[in-house]
Amino acid sequence: MKKRMVSVLLAGTMVLSSFGMTVMAETEAEAAKSSGKSSEAAPDWDDYNAKIAKIYQETDLAKREALMHEAEDELMATWAVIPIYYYNDIYMLNTECSGLYSNLFGFKYFAYMSAPDNELNANLASEPDHLDPALNSSVDGACLAILAFSGLFAYDEDGELVPELAEDLPEVSEDGLTYTFKIRDGLKWSDGEKLDAEDLVYSWNRLADPNTAADYSYLCDSMNLAKNDDGTLAIEASDDGLTFTCHLTRPCAYFLDLCAFPAFFPVPEQAVTEADPKGANPGAWALESGFVTSGPMTCTAWKHNESMTYEKNPNYWNADNVTLDKINFMLSADDTAIYNAYNDGSLQFIDTVPNDEIANIIMNDDFFIVPNLGTYYVAFNVNSKLFDGKTPEQAAKMREAFSLLIDRQYIVDAVGQTGQQPAGAFIPAGMADGQGGVFMENDDAYEYPVVWDFDGEESVGYYDPTATGASMVDQAVELLKEAGFEFDDNNMLSSSTPISVEYLTNDGSGHVAVAQSIQQDLAVVGINMEIKSEEWNVFLNDRKNGQFDFAREGWLADYNDPINMLEMWLTDSGNNDAQFGR
Repeated sequence: MKKRMVSVLLAGTMVLSSFGMTVMAETEAEAAKSSGKSSEAAPDWDDYNAKIAKIYQETDLAKREALMHEAEDELMATWAVIPIYYYNDIYMLNTECSGLYSNLFGFKYFAYMSAPDNELNANLASEPDHLDPALNSSVDGACLAILAFSGLFAYDEDGELVPELAEDLPEVSEDGLTYTFKIRDGLKWSDGEKLDAEDLVYSWNRLADPNTAADYSYLCDSMNLAKNDDGTLAIEASDDGLTFTCHLTRPCAYFLDLCAFPAFFPVPEQAVTEADPKGANPGAWALESGFVTSGPMTCTAWKHNESMTYEKNPNYWNADNVTLDKINFMLSADDTAIYNAYNDGSLQFIDTVPNDEIANIIMNDDFFIVPNLGTYYVAFNVNSKLFDGKTPEQAAKMREAFSLLIDRQYIVDAVGQTGQQPAGAFIPAGMADGQGGVFMENDDAYEYPVVWDFDGEESVGYYDPTATGASMVDQAVELLKEAGFEFDDNNMLSSSTPISVEYLTNDGSGHVAVAQSIQQDLAVVGINMEIKSEEWNVFLNDRKNGQFDFAREGWLADYNDPINMLEMWLTDSGNNDAQFGR
């Protein structure tokens, strides 16, 4: 999931026979969608798409892990995705408040907090891009979705999955292909209308429907949901609406994790269709306050680009245990203004801190550093005019040269300042391998190309992100020469073959500071990088639509499995910002 963190993102698992359904395509050729090359300099992406399809189909866990390593190798070989560091998260919370908890995926749970007069004043981010949980792809949007909507499952304060709309754990068939959930009786939407399993059937099919244009539609394939003859998902509701059944083509180890992911939260069909009867604007129903919700709170006021108010939802099934009556959100990306509002008591929770303040407050009781499972990185648009006239191999060498020039250790130490780990691979350190171990570890079946040392401990990656100095510059220059660029005796680009690139970022002192550091690193060999900063909503859409050369990126895992970090680069994925295969 895309991580915003305005300043210190820094600082911070066969057979189906009797259901009249068609099983997901069993061959790579059928499952993988052809992409071809999107431009002369772009990598051919058919093999990658096929490999992800094969991973979806593989039930041998050792073979599955090996395929995921192969996919990461292929991704990294493009050098279009350059990892910078592995995330942690920060926030500040007034000492009079307590009970806030978050998880490794960046989800923050506010509803069960304690605050003076049961009212919290907070800044989570600026104007959200989407409040429709099926359309959201940002972490701040996920936090708001958790506040306003409910899924089959949720995470508790210990990071464990617990039933939400479901009464208990589902009944799972012996072959792992059928999940049957009992739905709580008496569930209601915030407008008092009945909420049941039919709403789940509608909403999951809506997520999968190409007309919804949901960035996360590919997760329906990821969780191995089977399909009916008409193309809809093989999911069904009982006549009384109290049973929800899902049919899979093969087991999915992280199925319940996705049942707690906002994209799979039910949405109110009547409200959606009334607001957009022709299906031209799927998110139209949730563009103003008062939209129908199902979670702990509901949005009662929304002054766009200024503030939002959420109040306790009396129709929520667990309303008696919701402790906050109201949350007032300040919508801003100005981290200085946010920090000042926190210091003068106007805000009690903030999710960002100006970079130049971190050293002063890092030991304070109200400053929190929490672990995340994700990677802060930068990405190239593989169709950028920057690579015009280059072969795919030359374009990859150009991007690898950029990677070698970036001093990640400096970014961590001088900008991040809260113990982030420089990244030598895209899949984050600590992510599970699906077999009870850690994916990013060398073993008998796989060894990373490079082994590097981090704080006295041996780590792995595709390169050593802590390495700096003349040797790195020399390697970068040699790669650029192989890509057709000329240099003078001082290892500076010749005026006959200049490189000029625009770097796109969203507002925030931390992101800008990272950009400035990269700008200085590239200038060492004469690469000219201009920094373009945009408001969050504009930035998200420009990046998604490929309106950039080089951009800041961040991805927090949606569940603890490497496929989540790999499937986002499928050609048809709404999160494929690098434009592979497009």
